[in-house]
Amino acid sequence: MPRLETTRLLLRRWTEKDIVSMSRINADPEVMQWIGGGDTRTEEQTRIFVRRCEETWEELGFGLFAVEIVATGELAGFVGLSVPAFLPEIMPAVEIGWRLGRSFWGRGIATEAAREALRFGFENCDLSEILSICQIGNTGSERIMYKLGMHLERETVDQSCNRRVRVYSIKRQQFML
Repeated sequence: MPRLETTRLLLRRWTEKDIVSMSRINADPEVMQWIGGGDTRTEEQTRIFVRRCEETWEELGFGLFAVEIVATGELAGFVGLSVPAFLPEIMPAVEIGWRLGRSFWGRGIATEAAREALRFGFENCDLSEILSICQIGNTGSERIMYKLGMHLERETVDQSCNRRVRVYSIKRQQFML
């Protein structure tokens, strides 16, 4: 069972106790404004999401990590790898994504966690390229993509919500430099 650690963070699999904290994050309109159509999620939707995260780990050997703050034990949100089936034109592909509660924004947590998840994807999952997708206007996520060394590949439309998105990528050899 993969567990990744940085000086500040623990990236781990999900537990039942994470559902309430992740539900609060998913219920925040400001957090969710750049996710799909911008809709918030209920506790039951979050429970289903967590169950799907765990199923993905079992099926693919990678997935979304719960991100825990080591010093406090708080759940900050998630970061990890998924298959972006919502954007068929880029398939087959693996995407790195993240979602943190607002109280964790601006502290470098998403970048730190994403760097570890990228390393995991390249070293443990033998991926040769990882993408990241964000809606146009989500400048916070774009800054993280640049900090990770990702490069803009294209702009397109996410047909599931009719919003324009940017697709970034990084290859294993670029990340390992």
